Amino acid sequence: MQSLRECIEDAAQNKRALGHFNFSNLETLRAIVDAARAVGVPIIAGLSEGERGFVGLAQAVALVRSFREEYEHPIFLNADHSYSFDAVKEAIDVGFDSVIFDGAELSFEENTATAKKCVAYARECGRDIIVEGELGFIGKASQVLKKIPDGVKISAEFLTKPEDAARFVKATGIDIFAPAVGNMHGMLTGGVDPAIDTLRVRAIREVAGVSLVLHGASGNSAEDIRTAIEAGIAVVHINTELRVAYKAGLMRGLQENQDEIAPYKYLKEPSRAVQKVVEEKLQIFNT
Repeated sequence: MQSLRECIEDAAQNKRALGHFNFSNLETLRAIVDAARAVGVPIIAGLSEGERGFVGLAQAVALVRSFREEYEHPIFLNADHSYSFDAVKEAIDVGFDSVIFDGAELSFEENTATAKKCVAYARECGRDIIVEGELGFIGKASQVLKKIPDGVKISAEFLTKPEDAARFVKATGIDIFAPAVGNMHGMLTGGVDPAIDTLRVRAIREVAGVSLVLHGASGNSAEDIRTAIEAGIAVVHINTELRVAYKAGLMRGLQENQDEIAPYKYLKEPSRAVQKVVEEKLQIFNT
């Protein structure tokens, strides 16, 4: 079975992308795993700090490991959006396969220093840990939004500059890099999110020298995502669309089973809804 590092390298070489999907309960994780097996591709399951607090770090590691071993399928666990060195260290110590230090709201110097510290710790742990860094603020809310969040700027002057990306990657030693290229966390109501600046993606990939990650891809069109993958994106994050599908599925499940009190019966519908979204995204990422 390929390692996560090998999966990312393979995706980058073949103009494909690994799908990264967040979960906060067992039925969502199972839906993610079932979708990956149905499409026949590697997958990353992610947990934000809030999601980790709800699921439990050790419990998440055990769940993902059990699926990987039972099905002999490349399923990896990522500590998504960790805002401190301590949060990164905790995830590494408990057995996560990859970690993200999100210092996007810090100064360039603070972001660089902490990301470098995270990389150094990962290299000393005795396992091959993928460390990701971010530059450029794209918001935090995984929600359906009426407007672009305060603080998120999608005009060219506020997006990640290729020269800054190159400096950041060189100074920190990170394995993969998440830029701000017109993407945003959450998704807008009533339409498709703003277009991704794929020319900027290509320029950053060329000078940074590492594979790129597209955060906040919920709401972006299939064409936009495919073009970004062609330009250098190797991992694509989806969360909000899963949450929307889960909630809608749960409401249907409860409505259709009003007299049912067994959760495993009415939770089948949200699980099916999530799996459908994940399969659709994986087809886009691997076309």
